[in-house]
Amino acid sequence: MQPSVTTPLVAPSVLGGETSRVELDHVLIAVGDLSAAASVLEGRYGLTSIEGGRHPGWGTANRVVPLGAAYLELVAVVDHAQASKSAFGSWVAHGSSDSLRPLGWAVRTDDLDAVATRLHLAVAAGSRETRDGRRLQWRLAGVEQSAAQPTLPFFIQWEQETPLPGSAPVQHAAGEVAIRNLRLTGDADHLAAWLGEHRIPLSVRRGEPALTAVVLATGDGDIVLTHDLP
Repeated sequence: MQPSVTTPLVAPSVLGGETSRVELDHVLIAVGDLSAAASVLEGRYGLTSIEGGRHPGWGTANRVVPLGAAYLELVAVVDHAQASKSAFGSWVAHGSSDSLRPLGWAVRTDDLDAVATRLHLAVAAGSRETRDGRRLQWRLAGVEQSAAQPTLPFFIQWEQETPLPGSAPVQHAAGEVAIRNLRLTGDADHLAAWLGEHRIPLSVRRGEPALTAVVLATGDGDIVLTHDLP
């Protein structure tokens, strides 16, 4: 059995540059049908999702499972032609599954430009409108790299006045739910250098780059969403 490596509580920023600490923002779960996936999450695990919206220019749409500071994002392709022209849409299209296995993850920063400079990443903008007409806006970097090596998260910075999706009010039948741990395979040293300073609970084993599981803590025990799910 290959050894597991748990990252330090605070991983150092090996190249310096930015001083802000990244935080876990959300975990992507690519599905073929948003409504069907939401029904399974609620019926099997007691997790409630709320309608998100379409991503203009990406060919995708989402539903959100709020978990406080972080959230699960159910995401599906709704326009295949548009998705094929988008890095994010193409990633979702290729990773879509009828199961609820995790596809990738994102970390939040308050200084995306510094992160992008350190890692030589291009910055792009994104947005969506909620059902009640509010416009959520963000910038992100590293999607292509995350799609190629899902051990690595991409980076997101929410624009001012945009509420964090994870903070949306919702009641889960499972009670209070939080992300306990992310399980990954890949290069732990590369991940530490990529992330910089953080306090994200995660473990990394050697293997092909992947986010293999997300562990959710509830009052009745852990929920594990994994690649091994049917």
